Amino acid sequence: MDQSLNNPASNQLPTGVSDSLLISADNASSRLQRLVDELKRKECIRTPGVEAAFRAVPRHLFVPGVSLDDVYADKAIPTKRGPDGGFISSSSQPGIMAIMLEQLALAPGHRVLEVGAGTGYNAALMAHIVGQTGQVVTVDIEDDLVAAARAHLAAAGFEQVRVVCGDGGLGYPDDAPYDRIILTVGASDITPGWREQLRSGGRLLLPLSIKGPQMCVAFERADGHLESVSIEECGFMMLRGAFAGASRRVRLGEITIGIVDPSVVDTVAVTGWLMAPHRDRPTGIRVKASDASLSHWLAVREPGYCSVIAEGEAAERAMLPALWRRSYRWSAGTVRMAGTSGVLGDHGLCLFMRPPDAPSEADAGADVWGQPFELFLRTFGPDDALADRTIDHIRAWDAAGRPSKEGLRIRAYPKEAGYRPAGGEVVVDKRWSRLVLDWPRGG
Repeated sequence: MDQSLNNPASNQLPTGVSDSLLISADNASSRLQRLVDELKRKECIRTPGVEAAFRAVPRHLFVPGVSLDDVYADKAIPTKRGPDGGFISSSSQPGIMAIMLEQLALAPGHRVLEVGAGTGYNAALMAHIVGQTGQVVTVDIEDDLVAAARAHLAAAGFEQVRVVCGDGGLGYPDDAPYDRIILTVGASDITPGWREQLRSGGRLLLPLSIKGPQMCVAFERADGHLESVSIEECGFMMLRGAFAGASRRVRLGEITIGIVDPSVVDTVAVTGWLMAPHRDRPTGIRVKASDASLSHWLAVREPGYCSVIAEGEAAERAMLPALWRRSYRWSAGTVRMAGTSGVLGDHGLCLFMRPPDAPSEADAGADVWGQPFELFLRTFGPDDALADRTIDHIRAWDAAGRPSKEGLRIRAYPKEAGYRPAGGEVVVDKRWSRLVLDWPRGG
């Protein structure tokens, strides 16, 4: 149940920081402190070092032109679109930034590499934690984003952060090795550069796409492989450049389908299914929209697992069932999105939904986000076999105890290591790695 920003169409936010001077320092500071208090209540912030960084670094200096109401809300702020109209950069939601910094376990004196500079805000938070004896290097593939991040960091008093324009898949060997490497973009694999540039005893943190859905995984070295020490749910824009892999999205007007293999999407057939009458079916299983474990369960068993996001008028007209709805404000206006996930087959599409008679669909961040409901499937296309199979998967997930991230272990072996999986392990082969998932602690 992917929550990441996805597609629309316009241009990027203005760079520069001059308009931030118009903002009342007292007003911005009070809003910042309220946001930090909220992140502590949500337990996104748990340690003094992360709290001190969030209280000290003003976010509005990194997103000039955005209202304080939006800057100091716990939500992402889109900042740039690519040639196809999809978002390619944002200031991430403060809540997930705090969770990731807690996972990263930074300390004064650490040397840190960040892949995905964005606005520079996360680099400033890390620079505050590692202090004058540490070093933060942040890399972005877009030269205009690099220039803007440098300007934002200078305005906030963090000129010591090194901002580099380059392909983050290569890391940055000039300053290696690093005590910590963090990605603020999604990745489908662990590149050789990140493995090689991580110091012995160091920690690599990245939003890892196992088979579609992402998990934010903190890895440490363990006997010839990397092993997870912390796993959280997340949703990020994907890495770009030479290490990005093939595009995983197909656009049908204002509807975007995210899928591991876009070649299986027959756009003519899917468009026709969406325009034809649908059927709604109960699964008999109660879930929460905030629980992503079902998505991971389905993704490793169904190659057609997909996320579907409607935007603009398509979202407002409720053309698709929605597990979540969000509005994002940026310099070009307000973008409204609604999303869900499901399974695409040769003869149909079935999508998760709330009960047809539910009073309202979930707004992300609203009270209903964490409330249980009976999961329904909306089926499009002529064949019900896909829905039958998907319901069987959902019931099997429930019968297995709903395996979650809490008991999950992920090991990443170099492809050449030739690791042979044991019984009960789920194996996902990537270009450079063999990922092995199991639940030794239950979950």
